[in-house]
Amino acid sequence: MSFGRLAPVAFILLWSSGWVAAEFGAMVSGPLIFLVIRFAVAILCFVAIAVLSGARFPSDPTQLRRTLFSGVLLHGGYLGPVWWAIGHGVPAGISGIIAGLQPLLTALAAPYVLDERLSRVQKMGLILGFVGVALAVLPKLQHQGEAGIPWIPVLVNILGMFSVTAGTIYQKRYLQGTDIRWAATLQYLAALVVIMPFAFLLEPLHVELGWQFFAVLAWSVLGTSVAAILLLLYLLSHGQVSRVASLVYLVPPLAALQAFVFLHEALSPVTIVGTAIVVAGVYLANYKGKVPAVTPAPAAGE
Repeated sequence: MSFGRLAPVAFILLWSSGWVAAEFGAMVSGPLIFLVIRFAVAILCFVAIAVLSGARFPSDPTQLRRTLFSGVLLHGGYLGPVWWAIGHGVPAGISGIIAGLQPLLTALAAPYVLDERLSRVQKMGLILGFVGVALAVLPKLQHQGEAGIPWIPVLVNILGMFSVTAGTIYQKRYLQGTDIRWAATLQYLAALVVIMPFAFLLEPLHVELGWQFFAVLAWSVLGTSVAAILLLLYLLSHGQVSRVASLVYLVPPLAALQAFVFLHEALSPVTIVGTAIVVAGVYLANYKGKVPAVTPAPAAGE
C-alpha cells in the first residue's frame, strides 16, 4: 500500500490518540504542568523544523498578533481546559465524544460570523449532534456511583470546545495561507504564556520522571503535535482534503475505542449509541454537497 493511501489513516489515528495521552499524562504530573513541558518541547521541535526547512518568519506585525491570538484560543483555551478536565475525572473517551461539539459549534456560528447559511440537513445535524453528546455524557454525571463523573470538569471541557471553535473560525477568517511551521511555533508560544500561570497557581510542581512520563511526552509532541501536523500538510499539499474530512468523523468513536483498549474505560450501549449519533450529526452539520466541509480541530494531545 502506498504512502498516499496510508497517510490519511495514520493522521486520524494520531489525531484521535490525544485524549488517551492526556489521561496518561495526568497520571505522572499535574495536567497543566505536563502541558507546560509539552508546549516548550513542541516549540523547540517546530523552531528546528522551520529553520531547517527554510520557512520564512512572518514579518507583518498584524499577522504576528493574529497568529499569537489564535494560539491562545486553539491551544491555550482548548488544551488547557480539556487536559485539566481529564485530570479531574472526565474519562478520555467521554472527553473525545464532547470534542464532537467543535465542528457542530463551528457550523452553528458560521451563519453569523462567516456568512454561511445552514441548510435544513445541516440544522438537523446540529440537533442530532447535541442529542448524541447529551445521551453519552448526562447519564454518567455525578451521583451515578463509581461510574459517575463530576459535572464541573465536564463544563470546563465544554468551555474548551467553545475556545477551539472561536479559534477555528478566527483562523479561517484571518490566517488562511499562513505558513504552518512558524504559525505552529508562535501558537504554542502564546499557549505556553497563557497556561504557565494557571499551572503554577493550581498545581504542585511535581513530575514523576520515568519511562511513562517520557513515553507520553514523546507521543504527545512527536506523535500528535509534529507528525500529525506534518501529515496534514502533506495531505493538503496533495489535494486530499476530502479524504481527511471524511475520516474526521471517526475521531469520537476512535477516541472512545482507544480509551477502552488502553485505559479499560467502559463502553456502555448508551455511550456507543450516543457516539454514533454524534458522528451522524457532525456529518450532516458539515454537509455541503459531495464533500463535507470539515476542518480538523486540534486533538487533546496536539
